[in-house]
Amino acid sequence: MFWSILVFLVVLSLLVIVHEFGHFWVAKKNGIWVEEFGIGIPPRIWGKKIGDTIYSINALPFGGFVRLHGEMTEEGVIKPNKAFINKSLWAKTAVIIAGVVMNFLLAVFAFSIVYSKYGIPVETNEVKVLDISPDSPALEAKILVGDIIKKVDGEEVTKVSNFVEKIESKKGKKVKLELQDRVVIITPRANPPEEQGPLGITISSSDVYYPEWYKRPFYGMYYGFLESFEWTKRVLDGFVKIFVDLSRGESPNDISGPVGVYAVVSETSKQGIWQLINLIGIISVNLAVLNILPFPALDGGRLLFIFIEAIFGKKVAPKVEGAIHSIGMVILLTLILAITIKDVRGLISAGSISNFLNSFQK
Repeated sequence: MFWSILVFLVVLSLLVIVHEFGHFWVAKKNGIWVEEFGIGIPPRIWGKKIGDTIYSINALPFGGFVRLHGEMTEEGVIKPNKAFINKSLWAKTAVIIAGVVMNFLLAVFAFSIVYSKYGIPVETNEVKVLDISPDSPALEAKILVGDIIKKVDGEEVTKVSNFVEKIESKKGKKVKLELQDRVVIITPRANPPEEQGPLGITISSSDVYYPEWYKRPFYGMYYGFLESFEWTKRVLDGFVKIFVDLSRGESPNDISGPVGVYAVVSETSKQGIWQLINLIGIISVNLAVLNILPFPALDGGRLLFIFIEAIFGKKVAPKVEGAIHSIGMVILLTLILAITIKDVRGLISAGSISNFLNSFQK
């Protein structure tokens, strides 16, 4: 439990600090006074002023923050030319989106490391059998590991998705599979055992390419970008589904909060450092997408007010904007609390983290 919590806090802090560093660095570049860069959440335990910025370590050991001069209002501003609120629209936009960009780049970096370690997947346009489950239709039909499945009932298959679609449509019926050197007749199960498919085989239509060592970082970076964009699409699709469910009066079930993230991090860390690095990339993409949503208190919400100023040529009154962000923060915290209570109940009823994740995935 201790190590699980420690790993969770380290992962969460890394994600938040990288995000806040984006705000910090771009603010500095645009001549904005960064009053404090804090690791952890106050109260402050230790702080040292370097230049005009206080670098602090705070009591609650997760997350971090950046405090900008004149961030919301002109009250208390003693250096108008270095106040965030007085900077150009472009400068403020750059500062706000910098955190999201840093989370996306962290995801690219994480995925790049994994690809550099495990190689680059390459489509072979062949459906290859990688494993066979015991007591399965595939075993009875004498399908072997390494077999190439060419056709299903006379129709050519070159991808896993195409093969799965055809087999799913033929459950309970006899199917003719044409392999590379023979033909077998097999009946896909209508109700296969848990974690097995209708045939009881593991298949792939890709192979792994290992570039020369000096090329791997470049290949890794390229495929890391592709992976990040793919996860961005998945996360956006997930948010769209949530909003659609809510608009229909339905409660979204496939959503989790800090407890769910802790459970996933805890279980993934047991699988090794490489799986944990991959998970960091996935969570970082989630944070990037979440933060850019145009909701008050999030980076996207603040960006929305900048767009309003750009369109109408006039700022929304700082007190009004501040009040809206405060209301948004209350709503967010309430949602997080509600989701956390749901997750805690689910974790208690499941009896273990692994059971909780299994029930959540269902």
